[in-house]
Amino acid sequence: MTAQKYRKACWITAAFIATGIIMSNASAQSAPDTVTVPGARAFPESITSTSDGTLYVGSLASGGIMRVPPGATEAQAWIAPGAFGTRSTFGLLADEKTGTLWVCSNDASAIGVAGPGDVKGSFLKGFDLKTGEGRVSVAFPDGPALCNDIAMGADGSAYVTNSLAPEILRLRPGADKFEVWLTDPLFTPPEKGAGLDGIAFSYDGALYVDTYNKAQFFRVDVHDGVPGKVTELKPSRRLVLADALRPLSDGTLLLIEGGGSLDHVTIDGDTPKIETLKDGLLTPTGTTVSGAKAWIAEGQLPVLFDAEKKGDGAKLPFRLYAVPLPKP
Repeated sequence: MTAQKYRKACWITAAFIATGIIMSNASAQSAPDTVTVPGARAFPESITSTSDGTLYVGSLASGGIMRVPPGATEAQAWIAPGAFGTRSTFGLLADEKTGTLWVCSNDASAIGVAGPGDVKGSFLKGFDLKTGEGRVSVAFPDGPALCNDIAMGADGSAYVTNSLAPEILRLRPGADKFEVWLTDPLFTPPEKGAGLDGIAFSYDGALYVDTYNKAQFFRVDVHDGVPGKVTELKPSRRLVLADALRPLSDGTLLLIEGGGSLDHVTIDGDTPKIETLKDGLLTPTGTTVSGAKAWIAEGQLPVLFDAEKKGDGAKLPFRLYAVPLPKP
């Protein structure tokens, strides 16, 4: 090879390397770690995702569902507030097996948040994941009710926490009515505040739930879809406003604490090990797993409910944050 050809080959190689670096940087930039949620009354309550990286966000105050396409830096309006008889939107869960976005809808006017529309009561709503069209609407049974969060069972049943009663409801595939799957005095909510909140199945088939104001953590043994023993677990440290739960593929869990953190939970007998992955958040309310990251919704709910902070207003814009997951 002549010197001239050698220099040309080196230049081409360097050009390819530089191009690769530029493309790599562009790829990194296309996967943001922060997403803004527009609107002075967005107040995100829950977040879920699909395998392509799309995020879905609800709103406690405004209602409706916003969507974040992969790589986007701002949430976009998708399902309009009040659509399909929805009010304030709480828990969300994307079920890709059936192409359904499950949504907890509540009339939250009793706790000072009117939300859109005038439908009374609490409902579990199902929307088409592709079109946003309403498919399923099932009312909670009579009695105190607040549909909070959702987990999918192996048979396709939806399990839902009721924050105003000590019960977990189940909606079987194709059913138009809930059944009270489990009720237990251990789940009794406080006189003022919320009870059952986060819910998730682990790889071993057990169901884990927590309570918000009391910040308790429970395991429910499950055999062929039938609830068994309920065990109150003793976390390695005290929890503060235990909220959303989401399972990881290695059998561990993600836990949101309304006190300001995202936690990694390793179940070790009856003493879950709590490891904080990110703290300093403004009342986080939900989390979801997307690839090698967990996304967090920052709800800032005290601005809605805490008399001392109502006058301060929310810190705008509302945000979603990505946090790397622990390596197995």
